[in-house]
Formats: sequence, structure tokens, C-alpha cells
Amino acid sequence: MATLPVFLHFPASDRKIHRRPCRKESQSKCLRASISDWERSLPLKAAAKHTVDSYMRSGMVVGLGTGGASDFVIQYLGQKLQQGSLKDIIGVPTSVSSANEAAKAGIPLDDHSNSLQVCTISYCPIKEGTLTSVIGRRKLQDGESIIQEKSILKAANNLAFIMTEKQYTRDLDGSIPVLVNSVNWMGAAEEIEDLFLGDAEVWRRPTFGHAGPMGGDFPLITREGHNVLDVIFTSPILDLGQVAECLDKIDGVVDHGVIFGIPNPRKLHLFSSMTQFEKLNNRVNCPKITYIDNCIIPTARQ
Repeated sequence: MATLPVFLHFPASDRKIHRRPCRKESQSKCLRASISDWERSLPLKAAAKHTVDSYMRSGMVVGLGTGGASDFVIQYLGQKLQQGSLKDIIGVPTSVSSANEAAKAGIPLDDHSNSLQVCTISYCPIKEGTLTSVIGRRKLQDGESIIQEKSILKAANNLAFIMTEKQYTRDLDGSIPVLVNSVNWMGAAEEIEDLFLGDAEVWRRPTFGHAGPMGGDFPLITREGHNVLDVIFTSPILDLGQVAECLDKIDGVVDHGVIFGIPNPRKLHLFSSMTQFEKLNNRVNCPKITYIDNCIIPTARQ
């Protein structure tokens, strides 16, 4: 007996119509996203250009920071070298990533920090009215080293902090990365937890993804062989310098991300007028601030 074909009929109201997204709609979304990214990058590019034009001169040894804003500095510095408006610049990279960017931009590199005149720092928060800051909060990538970056920053005569307005704050909070010996990391973690009992939690940083306080099955090991403990403060840090001094005294702590105790606080220059920043700049002991659109550059200089 032959099998008859079966035809199914769905009423119009039950039909599901799957419409492919229009190519023009997709292109329009991509274009809007590109324009938005471009607009967001403009203040950082302006800050990078100002940093190079104002603080870098021919014959200088300059520290090359890591991150989007520092990448713009490296790219613009490379353009100035190619044009011949700057000459004999030597770059000291703070990471493999910044070394790669510098190589693409044609900037000669060296690995020592002797005679370092200026160094850029990107996206790190800074305590209002001070030159105290925190580095290493984001995930370490491409051979980044908190120890290396910190030593380069300390060696520089001038520091250019490139950040958003929100990162220049009176109430600095969040985490502080602490490097500890991996052999007895738990002992150091317990001592840190006791020190800041009720004010902070201590989590061992994982290599990737999210893990519990113990850092999961794959805790991060830095290139120097240390674990990273993120000391996560649940309330504003009142005295970042005092926190740094306390961490330095703990057995097993190798270093941390606090930039503190920069000698000879230096005056800084206002780039464009804005009322709240003018008020800050009029304070007697407050470092002056360079303000560019949505980015500010507090810059330490002798």
C-alpha cells in the first residue's frame, strides 16, 4: 500500500516568521558602535598628545606604560619620531604589551631605567590631592609585572597619570593587589585579613575567570613566581599610605600595587579651565592638575 504524503497547515496566527536581520541594519549598528568607540577615545588621544608635547623632549629616556591611554602615547610618540620633530628617544617598556606597541611605532627600547625623565600610567585610581595611587588592579596580561612597573615609576623624575575624572577621587576604594610568596601564601593572607578585619576581604587571584577566595584550581603565578592576593576594601580607604606601610611589614609580602611616598611633591600645570579643578589647583599643598575634556593628568615633575 502506497504511503500518502502528509501536508500540515498552520493558521496564519500560529506561524512564526523568522526574518533575517537586514544588512543595512547590521551595518548601521556597527557604524554607531564604531563612532561611539571613536568618540570615547578622543579625550584619551588628546591626553596622550598633550603628555608627549608637554613633557617629552629629544634625547629623553621615557617609561612606556601599559593600557589603552599609554598605547595612544606610544603611537603618537612614534609619529613624532618618524616626522623628525623628536629625536634620540629611548623607551623603557613596563610590559611585553607596551614593548610590542613601541616596536610597531618604531621607538628604540632599553630595559634599564637609568636617567628616566618621564613615565606614563594609565587607568589607575589616584587619591585626590596626592600622588598616591594603585596599579595592577586589572588582569595582568602579556608578561606584565607589578614589580617591574613599580620600579620604573619610582625611577622616573616625572609621572603622567592618564585617567578618567572618576578615578581622581577623595574616597578611593576597591582592591589593592598584594604579591606574596607562593609557598606560604595562606599565612600571609590570614595576617592581612586580621590586619583589616571588618574592612577588607582577601581573595587569591585566579589565572582566568572567576574563582572563590582560594583562587580555584589555577591561581595566578606571576612571572617572578608569586601569588597575587586582592585585598578588597568594602569601605573607602582613608589612608592609602598607611595601608602600604602596614602591608610592607607582613611576613611573606613581596610587594603591592600602592604607589606611595614619591619624594618632593611637585607643582603641576592646568591645561584648560574648569571650576572644580581650578578650586583644587588653588589649594596650597595640592598637586596641580592637567584637565583635558573627560581625562585628567595629574603630573609629578621636579
